Amino acid sequence: MSELNNIALKILEKGKGILAADESTATMTKRLEGVNVTSTPENRLLFRETLFNSSSMTECIGGVILYDETIKQKSSKKNMIPELISKMGSYPGIKVDTGAKVLSGSPYEKITEGLDGLRERLKEYNHLGAKFTKWRGVFSISKNFPSKLSIHANAHALARYSALVQECNMVPIVEPEVLMDGEHSAKECYQKTSEVIKKCFEELILHKVDLKGIILKPNMILAGNKSKDKISNEEVAKLTLECLENSVPSEVPGIAFLSGGQSEIEATENLNLINKYNKTNFILSYSYGRALQQSALKFWSKNIQNVKGTQEIFNHRAKMNTLAAQGKWSNNLEI
Repeated sequence: MSELNNIALKILEKGKGILAADESTATMTKRLEGVNVTSTPENRLLFRETLFNSSSMTECIGGVILYDETIKQKSSKKNMIPELISKMGSYPGIKVDTGAKVLSGSPYEKITEGLDGLRERLKEYNHLGAKFTKWRGVFSISKNFPSKLSIHANAHALARYSALVQECNMVPIVEPEVLMDGEHSAKECYQKTSEVIKKCFEELILHKVDLKGIILKPNMILAGNKSKDKISNEEVAKLTLECLENSVPSEVPGIAFLSGGQSEIEATENLNLINKYNKTNFILSYSYGRALQQSALKFWSKNIQNVKGTQEIFNHRAKMNTLAAQGKWSNNLEI
């Protein structure tokens, strides 16, 4: 078993998932201002450190995706943040793309940037303690999108990123997100997601990426948020599984879903059903941001010194999702 395969499996073992705490400063500022907390480096760290010190970090969270600001910060006890996460029994990771910009040749679509200087940045992050990384490509669905250009360009970037990450002995999380914004049906989401994932693996193989040493972070198959044709949670689970079975090579050790605008309960329920119906050999878990943090953030904003209460709420959500990653969740376990 390779070292990278071992790390990927450890991150997702026993229903553990990934906490996506990699919001950019601009996004984190929006989140904090949305709950009337001033966004300062100290407040951003205080909230994140509250989560990183919670008991569920040991029991439920196998990896934490950090942002450039956070990976270089020190905790209140003067430990570097990656050290704190490692001490809790979780792996520190880092978002390495520099965001989605307008795609030349298709101005209504996006291309993710950040390949320039990436090899050097990866060495620095690895030195700081990162064991895995994340890069997100985004695809929108409409009558003409995602275009072949967008699918090819983003898949190519994800593959180049992954090859550089493995060269630096870290596990790349490959995140091709087909957005749920729009009026599209679940069937259209299924078709476009399949096309995107297949192209990503075509490029990963071309770039000689070891598929046993990656984690895939896809969207679930959902109807658009403005669609009139909503489908049941059971259908979401079955379509998602069918899509992955037909698109993802069997060597991939694990798949950690993004929540992609779903509510906390919805993201948990869908993950649970996916695992109940799962007949594949993939580990199917979660890599959630808002769907793990939102309730904790709302509670914390009322009194940012109430660490224990905030941690209880975060621990509950993490526990629910870890149960869901094993097909053991039920609605009556919710508070």
